[in-house]
Amino acid sequence: MKFKINRDHFSSGLQFVTSVVGARKTMPILQNVLIEASGSNIHLTTTNLDLGARCTVKAEVEEGGSVTLPVKELGRIIRELADMEVSVETSETPKATISTRGSVFNVIGMDSKEFPPLPELEERKNFTIKRSELISMLKSVSYAQSVNEERYMLKGVFFQFDKEKLSLVATDGRRLAVTQKSINATEEEQGEFILPSLTVSEIEKMPDIGETVRLAFTDRQVAFQLDVSEGKDENHGFIENIYLVSKVVEGKYPNYKQVIPRDDFNVAEVERELMQECVHRAALVSDEKITLRIKPKEMEITGQSTLGDACESMNISYVGEETTVSFNPRFILDPLRYISQDKLKLEFRDDMSPGVFRVLESEKSDVSILCVVMPIRTD
Repeated sequence: MKFKINRDHFSSGLQFVTSVVGARKTMPILQNVLIEASGSNIHLTTTNLDLGARCTVKAEVEEGGSVTLPVKELGRIIRELADMEVSVETSETPKATISTRGSVFNVIGMDSKEFPPLPELEERKNFTIKRSELISMLKSVSYAQSVNEERYMLKGVFFQFDKEKLSLVATDGRRLAVTQKSINATEEEQGEFILPSLTVSEIEKMPDIGETVRLAFTDRQVAFQLDVSEGKDENHGFIENIYLVSKVVEGKYPNYKQVIPRDDFNVAEVERELMQECVHRAALVSDEKITLRIKPKEMEITGQSTLGDACESMNISYVGEETTVSFNPRFILDPLRYISQDKLKLEFRDDMSPGVFRVLESEKSDVSILCVVMPIRTD
């Protein structure tokens, strides 16, 4: 195998696949990247057996072939090279010579035949969505995933494809986040799966090199393919597509619809950024509880602890009785931070009832967002 490649393009490709690599010391080859050279490109592949990543980067290939090399060490070497043009060459042994003007590295790898192949999904269901929309929807719910190892079914985002709605859901038992998008799904496209939290993180970091993501899933696996748009490879060097394939979380996701309040609640319209700033400042003296006193046209946000107390006030659009409710400030800040809309509806009733943030579908977007936060008893 012998090829020449732009240093930054090589580095971008390695960076994309490196974060998938786990810490399994029992299978050393899983610490390696599979490099396959052919035509006018190279394919880079990594896997931890639960999640796999593959990308294609343009290169000048003189001789085809394949090898696996330690991906983290290789990435560090490529980043530090002084020249932009990098030559990579292998012989009969699984060792690569990486050279630029004045620098030569010999890196020992492993035979590519030992590298486990990424699974190809058969009898799969397919769906297409804009990259920006997928990432935005994930970020608007993923903060609510559970980190509790015992509640493994909640350590991920639940995808549900109905006839008219795509729903993404996350909950840790104390808060629930739901985002929905209008779709037209055939019976063959309908289904559901739980995407593991590590895969969620990788999708959210998917580079801006294409417009559309093709999503395919079965009962056990899900794959995401982002096709590289024409003209998008200039800075990154990516061509063709990037591909992620993941196992899904086994088990049945709980009925999240039971948690969404159905009673009549009071409704206030708030400015998202202003409320975020006020809650953040009030939480500086109390990171466990903040209290919202909601009055006609005004909301007071207070924090109190042994350090002292703080009070913030902001204008709101509300007509109704004065109400006081308390929440964990982090549970309030997360939806305010990750929702991009300027105005939100805050639904509330009393100190025993959950609070609800809601963004409805509009002329600008067919995506709705809802976040339910359990209260803290006001003493």
